Amino acid sequence: MNKYTSGEKKICNAKKTHQYEYFLPALINKDFTISDKRILVALENATRLLGELNAYGNLVPDVNFFIQMHVISEAVSSSKIEGTKTGMDDALLPEDEIDPEKRDDWQEVKNYIDAMNQAIENLNQLPVSIRLIKETHKTLLSKVRGTHKLPGQVRNSQNWIGGASINSAHFIPPHDKHITELLSDWENFWHNSALNIPVLIKVAIGHYQFETIHPFLDGNGRIGRLLISLQLIERRFLRYPVLYISDFFETHRQEYYESLDRVRTHNEIEQWILFFLEGVAETSKKSINTFENIIKLRGSFERKISKLGRKVQRAQNLLEFLFSKPIVNVNNVQNFLGVEYAAANNLVQDFVDLKILTEITGFSRNRYFAMDEYIKFFRK
Repeated sequence: MNKYTSGEKKICNAKKTHQYEYFLPALINKDFTISDKRILVALENATRLLGELNAYGNLVPDVNFFIQMHVISEAVSSSKIEGTKTGMDDALLPEDEIDPEKRDDWQEVKNYIDAMNQAIENLNQLPVSIRLIKETHKTLLSKVRGTHKLPGQVRNSQNWIGGASINSAHFIPPHDKHITELLSDWENFWHNSALNIPVLIKVAIGHYQFETIHPFLDGNGRIGRLLISLQLIERRFLRYPVLYISDFFETHRQEYYESLDRVRTHNEIEQWILFFLEGVAETSKKSINTFENIIKLRGSFERKISKLGRKVQRAQNLLEFLFSKPIVNVNNVQNFLGVEYAAANNLVQDFVDLKILTEITGFSRNRYFAMDEYIKFFRK
């Protein structure tokens, strides 16, 4: 890609007395020729590991019980990049158990989870498209700090990244008059089957372009990272959203931002593609390891509950429930199993005695119990 040009700076006369420069990215709906052979090796490795991860998603029994934890993990990491403080344990608790000063952060993570689940469901009727992105964005910003920033609508004013004002901004995305054309080009690039570009490289280029366009007043980073899972699911590289790549971006946050910046400042798209493919490979390996640990843990827990005699079937049902909701109270168990409170309470106590659940509140009432050995696989 030695002839690649990322775009150019343009001057906007916002007022007669004020000018600023914004970056107008070049259109991407065209073919690219890769010159760095390291990309071919990285692409092979990332594709192989992603295939192994997808196989785990297909082979693990009752995999749907585990998927929500992957979605929550991705939501926590992606939101952390934007400055939220909600960790995995808080994300698993209901709102009324969250400290009031932390509820805004908790709601942002909850919105990401809802947006991801809704978007995956919408893929049954809609392709990855601007329409799907807008609907997902509307859910993402509902009832949170960005709710006044046009949820579900592309911006009609200038935004910027970093700095207290546009005058001290680190980066100024394109003027809003260009947004329609740039998003149309982005969508056409993704769906252009005539381009001889591997899917993972398309996703990488598309992510850079979306973050550079910055089409919304808020939530661009979270939507852009969420799109990665949607694109891989749409192209059947993944059946479920089990690649929580935001963990890699959050761990290497400075490199993530610098790599995107370097495309804009030096036209070095290939270093970004290499960084992205490294992220896919590393995250796939971590996700595979998580699945392997879950399988071992599940086997260990099933052996423990096999000692519960007539309660075994009910205990098996509860165990499956805990893999999707690993922090519960007795009322949760009662409602899920459809049993009397006393029976639910006794079964929870059995799980505590078997060291499957741990009481985490220290209260005598309104107690919550966590399947901590499972949650730790997803903690950052």
